[in-house]
Amino acid sequence: MLKNLTLICSLLAGTATLAQDTVPIPPMDVDAARAELGKRLFYDTRLSGDTFLSCASCHQPDKAFTDGEALSAAYTGAGHFRNTPTLANVGYRDAWMHDGRLGTNLNDVAREMITETYLMNMDMRIMQERLKQDPKYVEMFAAAGMSEPSNGGARNALMDFMKTIVSRDAPVDTGTLSAAAERGKDIFEGKANCAACHTGPRYTDDKPHNTGVPTNPDIWASAERHSAFVTYAKFMGVENYMNLREDLGAYVRTHRAETKRSFLTPTLRELVWTAPYMHNGTFETLADVIDFYDGGGGGDALKDPRLQPLGLVPSEKSDLIAYLEAMSGESFDTDAYVWREDDYDYEVIEDWKNVQN
Repeated sequence: MLKNLTLICSLLAGTATLAQDTVPIPPMDVDAARAELGKRLFYDTRLSGDTFLSCASCHQPDKAFTDGEALSAAYTGAGHFRNTPTLANVGYRDAWMHDGRLGTNLNDVAREMITETYLMNMDMRIMQERLKQDPKYVEMFAAAGMSEPSNGGARNALMDFMKTIVSRDAPVDTGTLSAAAERGKDIFEGKANCAACHTGPRYTDDKPHNTGVPTNPDIWASAERHSAFVTYAKFMGVENYMNLREDLGAYVRTHRAETKRSFLTPTLRELVWTAPYMHNGTFETLADVIDFYDGGGGGDALKDPRLQPLGLVPSEKSDLIAYLEAMSGESFDTDAYVWREDDYDYEVIEDWKNVQN
């Protein structure tokens, strides 16, 4: 995958089928040795406190680095209250997390994912010592130009690996849209006005919007998920968090009432692999999503006024789905590292679908 990075980025940069006025995605500089180290770290359960979770537990390559669940897993004794977003093209994002509370630095993102109590709950000082005890890591850190395993070096390596997760060979990139997808493209940019927010090669403006997505009641029906939500809301300074029964989205960083229940526009890349959809996994299929927007979105009082009933007929919905599916390319590189206790080492597994977590 690393050898093809320049080619992959060039395909994205040359997306000729987009009529939108965008800046092509430039190639990214990635150190191959450091990215390979980051790949091993990505699949290593020793990066979590109880060695139960790895990054790949929720970001699985055969699902475009999502997990296929409405609400993602979390650290032992907890549960997450949001859907796992795809890592496709994450090196180009302008903001992170569904509420946008993290900026563009992937190093900061890696730190939060590893150390947050309801995610991987890792003390990075302990993680550093674990890495030092593995001769393979000592070797790989040295090959990547680092004197010894360190938590800062590990985050940098993870950052370089994530930069290699780039969409490739989607029909929108190769100019091989079907007739239905061509019609869907016209609807996407015209009648449906999806391009108002889903713009650019990644099909996102990286901004928060309130579209009236309904609350997922499973968050508060589960003690584990509710406890994680309370932990997060308290840390972010949300008022009355014990009695709160809604995800406030971007409000946690602005604390302005008008931003309540606003969430970053998700990328539309790799939609074929990333169901269920929305920040809380409310909709199972693309047809569900289109029906939601065809009806003008949800009933939230703060909903974006641009959302109005569309009046799409069944054939238009079908064409729109065809165009959305054309934003997905071939499956990602699915070789993975998996721990083999008998050998006390990691082994490369060529087919991620055969890996038992």
